[in-house]
Amino acid sequence: MRIYKAKDYADMSRKAANIVSAQVIMKPNCVLGLATGSTPIGLYKQLVEWFRKGDLDFSEVMTVNLDEYKGLSRENEQSYYYFMHQNLFDHVNIPVENTHLPNGMEPDSEKECRRYTELIQALGGVDLQLLGIGHNGHIGFNEPGESFDKQVHCVNLTESTIEANKRFFASAEDVPKQAYTMGIKTIMQAKKILIVASGEDKAEIVQKAFFGPITPQVPASVLQLHNDVTLVADEAALSKLSE
Repeated sequence: MRIYKAKDYADMSRKAANIVSAQVIMKPNCVLGLATGSTPIGLYKQLVEWFRKGDLDFSEVMTVNLDEYKGLSRENEQSYYYFMHQNLFDHVNIPVENTHLPNGMEPDSEKECRRYTELIQALGGVDLQLLGIGHNGHIGFNEPGESFDKQVHCVNLTESTIEANKRFFASAEDVPKQAYTMGIKTIMQAKKILIVASGEDKAEIVQKAFFGPITPQVPASVLQLHNDVTLVADEAALSKLSE
């Protein structure tokens, strides 16, 4: 695992965006695995900025997202489809038909998981998978305790995740209780993995996930077994590594 230490969130975003842009330049028709959440927003902003300057071309890039809430329409402001268009897709020249997310409105979980798994395989797999890391070590919606061998699957969100998401919705009843997500096995099949982490509140889990035992209780710890992983984190998120 390569670790790049950044001064702060802006520096982390720029360093991580450099890795994504290098992938796009080296292989213009690459398949990018993308993530949502607050941590990658700065990275996406940086990619948009470089695109506007003429440094990047997304016209041949294909994308597959990690996850999507089950039961949320694309128009819902909390859907990951909406998030990706707001933060990246609508601001660069990527054809909308080249962007892929699980279909949150498909009620048949088995059917949707099979479709998305087959789609990723048909694209030739993911060249570079971007990941954030949750406070409990989750990646995508793979929560602690889940086995490492799952591919795309439908998960019941934990109470803590539902609780954390309440602030984004009008009422507790509106918070999705399930999501479609790439499983650990799907994530591990990516050729390269890029993890971004920022802030002191992530320091403990970064230390545990990447320098502790490999266990399903800390889903991100399995990334220690991947042969091409880069962690880009700011000083605060890396602060426990020297202890």
